[in-house]
Amino acid sequence: MTTTRAGFIALIGEPNAGKSTLLNRMVGAKISIVTHKVQTTRARIRGVAMEGESQLVFVDTPGLFQPRRRLDRAMVAAAWGGAADADIVVLLIEAHRGISEGVERILEGLAEIAKGRRVILAINKIDRVEAPVLLALTKEMNDRFEFERTFLISAEKGHGVDDLRGWLAGEVPEGPWLYPEDQIADLPMRMIAAEMTREKLTLRLHQELPYQLTVESENWEEREDGSARVDQVIYVMRDGHKGIVLGHRGETIKAVSRAAREELEAFLGRRIHLFLQVKVRSGWMEESERYSEMGLDFKDGN
Repeated sequence: MTTTRAGFIALIGEPNAGKSTLLNRMVGAKISIVTHKVQTTRARIRGVAMEGESQLVFVDTPGLFQPRRRLDRAMVAAAWGGAADADIVVLLIEAHRGISEGVERILEGLAEIAKGRRVILAINKIDRVEAPVLLALTKEMNDRFEFERTFLISAEKGHGVDDLRGWLAGEVPEGPWLYPEDQIADLPMRMIAAEMTREKLTLRLHQELPYQLTVESENWEEREDGSARVDQVIYVMRDGHKGIVLGHRGETIKAVSRAAREELEAFLGRRIHLFLQVKVRSGWMEESERYSEMGLDFKDGN
């Protein structure tokens, strides 16, 4: 009889280290928000990858950074919580940035949670540096912390990712699969759809605004012809933000809606009718139900 394996793997690292790109590469579909802006992953997103008889449940945690606001603090708490609950922790760092202040802080935090926990290192974006730099960084990181293994990868291009996935598949605990074989994420479809719209807003808007808005799928209506109507609300902090999201003659919101709808249709393989509304809700960052929507604990923001 074939032995099945399954386990949780937490991806931790600084904002923009490439965790979401690696998750999407591992799972083979775009389920985590990937942008050039930092701190875009808010919830703990689980992606499920099959490798032979092993089921790998990846937890893409928010980036670890110095928190300033309640939302920041809740995101950092979620990241460390994801690491503490995992069978294997993967610390992802960027080859060209070396050991930054942020990585220093993560190494300190790892020392606290690592007892009895399996931690490996993945150095990402290896195509950006020369071999000697890479070797020196690998040595320095392993001198600082006893990683079980080190993998050199490019999440974007796929280099080394198969080796990493294969190793993880052989190391997760023996046991039954945790999810159906064809399931790639444990987020509700409403939340994945809201994340897709938020990503499009993040890509189009600049400065602080993307961090001061959130998107919720208020209604999801299945139609007889196989399509679905999805109504989403974009909550912003002030009236001035509403105008920015709408854009001149509504051009920004139309472009965001079109891009999000096309991506959602490609993801689901069917027709979607997406309707977006923008509402001002100045205190949404202090409302516990907004945190629940994102899979974060409101109390962790204290």
